[in-house]
Amino acid sequence: MQADTQTSPILASVLMVSAMAIIGVIDNVVILLAETIGLWQFHLSRALLMLPLIGGLSLLGMGSLRPQRLGPVILRSVLITLAMLFYFASLALMPIAQALAGLFTSPIFVLLISALAMGQRIGPWRILAVLIGFFGILCVLQPNPYEFDAQTLLPVAGGFFYALSSIITRSHCAQESTVALLAAMIMTLGLAGALGLAVFSMLSLPDGFVTRGMVWDMQPALKWIVVQAVGSTIAVFMLIKAYQIGETSYVAVFEYSVMIFGPLFAWVALGQVIGVMQIAGIGLIAAAGALLGWRSRRAAALGETV
Repeated sequence: MQADTQTSPILASVLMVSAMAIIGVIDNVVILLAETIGLWQFHLSRALLMLPLIGGLSLLGMGSLRPQRLGPVILRSVLITLAMLFYFASLALMPIAQALAGLFTSPIFVLLISALAMGQRIGPWRILAVLIGFFGILCVLQPNPYEFDAQTLLPVAGGFFYALSSIITRSHCAQESTVALLAAMIMTLGLAGALGLAVFSMLSLPDGFVTRGMVWDMQPALKWIVVQAVGSTIAVFMLIKAYQIGETSYVAVFEYSVMIFGPLFAWVALGQVIGVMQIAGIGLIAAAGALLGWRSRRAAALGETV
């Protein structure tokens, strides 16, 4: 969203890194609240807290709450809701480094969808960057071909749906207010939470974060839901502003800093150990993002294929 004509790359990078630091911290609290409430109640409760805050963003002049094209906005909201459901479910089942690595498969899916389904020409530098990122993801996830665990695919599924939502955003929602897109996404997540909560409250399934129904005593989890809601709203506010005052391909590179903040906080606060191979993988994923950003700027300036 490039609403401002004046650019400030340094401030934009500071805002983006700060937003990713907040997200890297608050996503870890899902591990704590997963002990008391379920995935669906979390999303419903967080949505009810976030929607008034998003309304406040609109009042502050960040954008209109009304979408211009309802159909594409709903489709994007459904896709990103599926992505977030898979991602947050994986946070309760694996270290955040693995969950983030799975979610960051999205650039690979964007490349494959763009090339195979949309017929777009992809340059060698972008292919190289995606291969580097894919190798980094393997280093973090460390899949064992002899002991396949379907849980490993949860964040990867999130990455797939996140890629689809990114393509829809660029192709059909470019003129939408960022606040309207955010509000629609949170409303959809809230509705999904309400539906899932109703379904799993009626079923008698083994207790777990994904299968848990209504928990009436929310007191132990409420503070973490508030942290998630307020932190997410502040982080998204800074993320929006970063894209308003900075060039898109430049700012997007700094999103990869969440791969540092998330695992680092998990190690310090929760004792989640990160191995040498995982650290190397995080570095490769960040390097791939930096390469994509550099080539995007160069290609835009020279009119080349990325």
